Parts: sequence; structure tokens; C-alpha cells
Amino acid sequence: MHFPSRRPFDPPFVAALGLFVFSLIWFAIGLVHVWSVPIIGWLPLPLMAALSTYECWRTSRSPALDVATRRFWGRFGVASALLIAGSISNIVDSFGGAVITQNIGVRTQLIFGAALAMILWTLLRLPTWQRSRSDWIRFALDTGIVALTGGVLIWHFTLGKLATTSHSGLAVSLIATISLLTFVKVLAAGAGRLDRGSLRILALGVGLAASTGLLTPMLADKPHLTTSLLAFPVSQLSGILAARRQRFNGPAAAPVHAAGRRFSLVPYLAAAVLYGLLLKVELPRGGPEAMLAYAVTGLTLLVVLRQITTLRDNSRLLDTVDANLEQLRAYQKQLDHQVTHDPLTGISNRPAWSGEISNRLAGGEPFVVALLDLDDFKVVNDRYGHHAGDALLQTISRRLREAVRSGDTVARLGGDEFTLLLPGLDERGTEELLRGLLAGVQRPVVIEGHDLTPRISVGVTAGRPEDTAGEVLRRADVAMYAAKRAGGGRWTWFDTVMDQLADSDARLGADLRQAIARDELFLVYQPIVELPHGRLAGVEALVRWRHPDHGMIPPGIFIPLAESNGQIVELGRWIVGEAVRQTAQWAREHGDDAPRKVSVNVSARQLSEPGFPAEMAALLARHDLDPSRLVVEITETAVLGTGVALEAVRRLHAMGLRIALDDFGTGQSSLSLLVDCPVTWLKVDKSFVDGVTTASPQAVIVDGLIGIIQGLRMEAVAEGVETAEQADRLHRAGYRYAQGYHFARPLPATEIALLLSMRETRQNQLT
Repeated sequence: MHFPSRRPFDPPFVAALGLFVFSLIWFAIGLVHVWSVPIIGWLPLPLMAALSTYECWRTSRSPALDVATRRFWGRFGVASALLIAGSISNIVDSFGGAVITQNIGVRTQLIFGAALAMILWTLLRLPTWQRSRSDWIRFALDTGIVALTGGVLIWHFTLGKLATTSHSGLAVSLIATISLLTFVKVLAAGAGRLDRGSLRILALGVGLAASTGLLTPMLADKPHLTTSLLAFPVSQLSGILAARRQRFNGPAAAPVHAAGRRFSLVPYLAAAVLYGLLLKVELPRGGPEAMLAYAVTGLTLLVVLRQITTLRDNSRLLDTVDANLEQLRAYQKQLDHQVTHDPLTGISNRPAWSGEISNRLAGGEPFVVALLDLDDFKVVNDRYGHHAGDALLQTISRRLREAVRSGDTVARLGGDEFTLLLPGLDERGTEELLRGLLAGVQRPVVIEGHDLTPRISVGVTAGRPEDTAGEVLRRADVAMYAAKRAGGGRWTWFDTVMDQLADSDARLGADLRQAIARDELFLVYQPIVELPHGRLAGVEALVRWRHPDHGMIPPGIFIPLAESNGQIVELGRWIVGEAVRQTAQWAREHGDDAPRKVSVNVSARQLSEPGFPAEMAALLARHDLDPSRLVVEITETAVLGTGVALEAVRRLHAMGLRIALDDFGTGQSSLSLLVDCPVTWLKVDKSFVDGVTTASPQAVIVDGLIGIIQGLRMEAVAEGVETAEQADRLHRAGYRYAQGYHFARPLPATEIALLLSMRETRQNQLT
């Protein structure tokens, strides 16, 4: 917010100070000297009022102030403008006749009365603190005490000593009344967003102006002097200073009435002043009246002391109660925080998030919800332990809070799922925020000495008036899984098509549960050949699904579906069982000519199943199959770390099964797995093989890998070979095994058996 630059000595202010100093000097000299042209001393009065009007007008036009504050200074300026007219009218009354007089006419009284009414109305229009009924009763009593005391003092020291209704007497009465009301209003009832320093200056100035009334009796024989020559400049200078301070400092903080027990000295001081005045009047007279004044004063003093003692005791008791209540409030606040916040990350939890969503839906406010899920978070837990996983979640939480705006909400729904509530954003603004968020969240991080690069998938949806919190979350969840299926590390907006796809997936998942029982699944086998001649060295078992209504469904559709809905364990058990059965049958029927190795894919979920190695051992024993003929293909992400999956792989290797690392080079920490995991075969991914015949980075990687593989005494299989040029280039690079459409597409078991029979026939013919 912009405030005016401070110019403490600009021309209007310098002029006001000059007029104020002139008035003081003029009045002081006038006490001992009779001016030949006394009207000169009156001229600063309208000029000071004009300068006060100007400063109030400037403050009322300040754009930095709130409406109520600007309105206050505008009204105060109107009152100052009336005082310009009043002071000029007063000069005419005093000097317009044959002799100088302090008496004022009806016109002047009406103008001063209008100015007083404007000031009182302006003060009474100020906002007050929120008060209870008891507060208002105490406020009214304090106001009455102050007003009564002030009235008695004014009567005794000024009006009671004046024989006529002079200008001085009226002015003192008006200024004293304003002083009292200003004091009570500002210090007891609140003043909106007016600058507190400005109000103190006003109260002090009006109080000093009122105190000049004490000089009134001294000026009865000096018609060329009046207390207005002091009161007017003091009050107007205080108005100028207050208006300038308000303009320079801007609005005060919103008024808050602090609850509590405030001991006010105002009533006691007022009573003390009146009792002092009583003693002053009665003691010189002597007699019974003086003794009665002494007794009443002493009794009142004892009553006040007793009340103060009781108040102190009550205050101590209440302080103890307050301390206990404060502890209870702190405990309640702690409980509330625990109920609504996630204990690990310190951000909002699911119930608090749902409540906030419901409130915004009820209020009809537009908002966007983003659901975030860490990609491959299980890998971090399995490899580095749950402490590292917790530290990563805390890091992600902190980065999310740093990436969003102050009014946004970050919550943890559980596990590795977070959600954002983004009010007031359109699609463009949301995507701009998410772009920066992904860049910030997915920065590398060191967790317990390990370098990690977190990746997140984000589903985004906008709230609708008819929504519930559950529906908003469901749509964001659908969009988030769409982002995961698209590769992760990105955001995806919800689309109604996704619901259709989700319904389709649900129906397809239900059909998949029946596919095994209905004999709709079957295996095909893709040959793995030796280079360069292409002789059959082994096969890889691949599952296919022939749906009764939709025909052949690609494995790229139903395998991820089985992974997401948990059917992959049952499906994998059937695939492994069928592959072992077929391998054993080939071994019985073809002997040494049967494939030396049959590869079968095993998912991470299968490896993590308790008893999986024992299940494999029982299956091999039931079919009397040599374990060395079976190759278990696993992915890098399935065995990252030292968890259950890696231990299962080691047990399988100890049983005599061979272990192949599938899609080598496409995951994380591939080289470290060559040391930690008992791998005997590496399958180099098709994405590297595609560029092997060109001067590409893929070719360099393929050439480099073979050196590492041979150095570790492993075997490599190049996947996805589609041309003779690729096969020749791979052979020259040192690869001895390959598979791909260049050699053969996946074949049914009967065609593999036919190939084996043909090979047997050729061998028999040669012999």
C-alpha cells in the first residue's frame, strides 16, 4: 500500500507553526502591555482554522485510508471550516462596536454551536469495540462520573466567576465539553481504524485548549485579551498535527477490544478531584461543615481502600483461573491440531480436507482439486527402508507447501497420496501453478545418503455445485491413474471419457476374473535364437486373452488392469503353472532337443507374496522338471532394495532356477542390481536395439553394455530385433542371443513342438 511521502516542513505546516508561535508571543506580551491595534492578535484564529480545514481535507482524500477513516476527517474538516466563519464573526462582535468587548452575538454562538455539533457527531460516529452488557454499564458510569466532575470544575473555575456571558466563558465551556467527550470516547469506547497517535494528539490538544479557561478570571480587566487567543491556536494546531500523522501512517489495525479485567483509575481520580474541591471550599469556613467534609472524605477514602484490596484479592484468584483456562485452551488447541493434521508431515489430513471441501461446496466458491501420488514409492520403502520413505514424504510435503499460494490447502490423504485445494483458479492458472509445482517437487533430494529423484502423477478436477467431497476426490483419483498410465511425472485433467474407460475397465476386470475358469487364456512362446545362424535356444512364455465378445485383447491392456485391481497374483500363478507344465511336456517328448530354457515373467506382487519360492518348488517337483530349464524374468523395479522381493529372488536362484533381468536399462539403478541380485541373463530393451545400426547414443549404450555383461560372466538377450542388419550388428558387437519378429513371432505350443520335431528329423537325417 502506498502512503504519502513525509514532508514535515511543507509550506502549510510552516505557516501553521508560525501563526501558533505568533499567538503565544502576542498573548504573553498582552498580559503586561496594552496593544494599540489588538485586532492583529485575532487574525491568526481564522487562518489557523483554514489551515486545519485544508489538512483535514487532504487526509480525507488519501486513497490509503479506509472509507470510515476518510469520512471522519472529512467531517472534522467541515467543523474546522465552520470555525473559520465563527472566528471571523467573533472578531466582528468584539471589534465592531464603539468599545472592545468579550461578549459575542447570537450569530457567533450559532456558528460555534454548529461546529460543536459537527465535532460531537463525528466523534460519536466512530466505531466502538464489541462490548458486553456489563462493559456498557461500566462505560456509562465512567462517562457520567467524568462528565459530572468536569461540569463542576467548569462551573467553579470559569462560569461561576464570570458576571456576564462572555466569549471566553462560552468558548471555555465548549472546548471543555469537547475535551471530556473526546477523552471518554477515544480512551474508553474505541475509535475504529483511526491512528491512535492522531487521536492522542487531538485529545491532548483539546485538553490543553480547555485548560486555558483557568486564565479567564485573570483577563476580566483586559478586554483586548481572551483565552481564545490561546485555546484556538492550540486546538487547531493539534488538529493539523493529527490529520498529518494519520495521512502519513495510514490506517491503524482493525480495532480489537482485549477481553479481561481492566482496573480504571478514572472514577477514583474524578472523586478525588471533587473531594479536594470540597475541602478547598469548606475548610476556610470552619465549623461543623468543615468537620463533616473531613469525615465524608475520610470515610470515602477508607471505602475506596477496602474496595481496592478486595479487587486485588479477586484479581489474584481470577489470574489463577485464567492460567488454568489458558492451559486448557492450549491442550484443546493441541488436540484440535492432532485431529485435523497428519502426524508425519504436519499438514491437513483427510477429515479436515473433506470438511473444507464441503464448506466450499456449500458456499458455492469455485475451486480446483489436485490429487498427487508418488510414482514407485514402494520401491523406496523396499530398498532404503521406511525411515527413508517417511523422510521423502516429509520432503514432498514441505515442497508442496512452498509451491502453492498462501490461501491454498495441502493435505495428506494417507500413504503417498497428497491433495491440493486451489480456490479461485481457472484452467490456465491451475496449469501454471502445477508446472512450477512439478518442477519444484521432482527436484533430486538426498535421503539418508541416497540420491533420489521423486516423480509424481497428478489428477486434476474442478469442483461443481452438485458435488460432494467424495465425488470430487473420485474424479481426481480417476485422472491421477490416467496420468500414471501415461507414464507418470505429469498431470491430467479429469474428462468424462475417463469415467467411461473406468466403467469399461471395471467390466473387463470382472471378465478377467472368469477368464481362467472359462479357458479364455492361453500361452504363446516367442523363440529366442542363437546368433548368427538363428538356431532355437529357448522361448519366452507370453499370455494371451481371447475374449468371447471383444476378441483378442492385447496384454498391454489386461496386464496393467490386473496389476491395478490385484488379479495379477492369480493370473501370474496360472501363467507360471502353465509354463512349467508345458516345459515338462516338451522335455518328456523331445528330450535333449527340447528348449534349453523357457522364460516366464513374474510380477513384483508375486515375488512379494509369502511362500512364493516354496510354491515354485512344489510346482517343479509335481511336474518333475529340472529347475535349470526355467528362467524367471523380473523387472528392475520389482527387486530394487533388500526387501521381500529380492530375498525371494535369491531363494529361487538357490533352488537352481535362472534369473533374467527384463527390459534392462529402462529403470533405475540398473548397474547396482547386477551386484545385489543373482542375475544370469540380461535382456536388453528394444528401445536400445532400435538405434543399433545408426551412429546414435543407443548404439554406444549397446556396445558398452556387452562389455559389462561379459565381464560379469552373464549372458545377454537383445529384444525386439526386426531386421537382418540389426541382427548382424548385434552379433558383431558380441551378442550371442536375440529375439524379435525378424526371427519369429510368438507361436502356439503346437508350432513350437513342430519346430522341435523338424529339428529332430534333420538331425536324424544327418546321422
